Amino acid sequence: MSLMVPGARLLAVCAAVEEEIEKSGAHPAFPAQSSRNDVAAHYCPPPDDATEYASGDLAKLDLGVHVDGYVVDTAVTVEVGGVSRRSELVDGTRAALDAAIALARPGVPVRELSAVIEREIVGRGARPVRNIGGHGVARWKVHCPPPIPNVPENGRDRLAVGMTLAIEPFATEGEGLVAETGRAEVFRFDPRHPGDEGIEPLLMRRLRDFRGLPFSRRQLGGFPLGAIDEALKLLAVAGGLQAYPPLVEVSGAPVAQTEHTVLITEGGAEVLT
Repeated sequence: MSLMVPGARLLAVCAAVEEEIEKSGAHPAFPAQSSRNDVAAHYCPPPDDATEYASGDLAKLDLGVHVDGYVVDTAVTVEVGGVSRRSELVDGTRAALDAAIALARPGVPVRELSAVIEREIVGRGARPVRNIGGHGVARWKVHCPPPIPNVPENGRDRLAVGMTLAIEPFATEGEGLVAETGRAEVFRFDPRHPGDEGIEPLLMRRLRDFRGLPFSRRQLGGFPLGAIDEALKLLAVAGGLQAYPPLVEVSGAPVAQTEHTVLITEGGAEVLT
C-alpha cells in the first residue's frame, strides 16, 4: 500500500507486488490488479500502461497468491494521498468483512454472512454492490462454490469444515451494480482445451503453465505483443479462452473493497491472508 501514492504508475505497483510474491517463494494466483474510483475490479495494467495514481483516488489493490496451486485472495482499498473523501466506504467494507469473519463457522448459512455484510455497509450510509462478491477458492481455482454475495439471496449453501472462502465486501454510493466495460487484460485459458495449431508452441506451453489460473498479457514477457494478441484471439474463437474486462459501477460512483481468504475450521474461521 505504501507504493500507492500520487504519481506512481499502476503498472509499477502491480509489477512490484508480483515480484514480491515470487521472492517469497510463492507465485501470483492471478495478475495483480488495481482498480480506481468507479472501477470496482479487474483493472489490470497492460504492458504499456502509463496510468498514474492521483491524489483523492479511491484505489483498490487485489492480489492472489498460490503455493503448489493452493490459492488465497486478498484486497485493500487506499485513499491515495491521504485525502479522506470516501472513508465511510472503506470503513464499511472493513467492518463488513470483520463481521462476516466473526460469524463464519460450520453450519452457518451463507446468506447470514451476506446479511451481516449488507447491514454493516448500509449502516454507514452506503450500498453493497449486488452483482459481485466473495467466492470459494480451491487448488488451481480462484473461483469456485459457494458464492458469497454482498446481499442475502435464496441459496441454501452452508459453511462446512475445510471450506476455503474469499470474503470480499464491495461498497458504493451509487446503484450498487457493476457492468463489464473496456478492454480485458485478465484472461483464463481452459486447461482442458486442446489449444490451436496456429499458435507458436512455446507460447502455447506458457499458457498451459498457468494450469487454468488467470493471467495477463504482461505475464507473457518474452513473446511479441502481436503474437500474444493473435494467440488470444485464436483461443477465444475456438472457445478455450475467457476474458475478464474491468467491472465499472453503472452510475459512475466510487467503489471500495476489502477482502480476506479464510479457512473454515471446527472453531470458526482462520484468516489466511
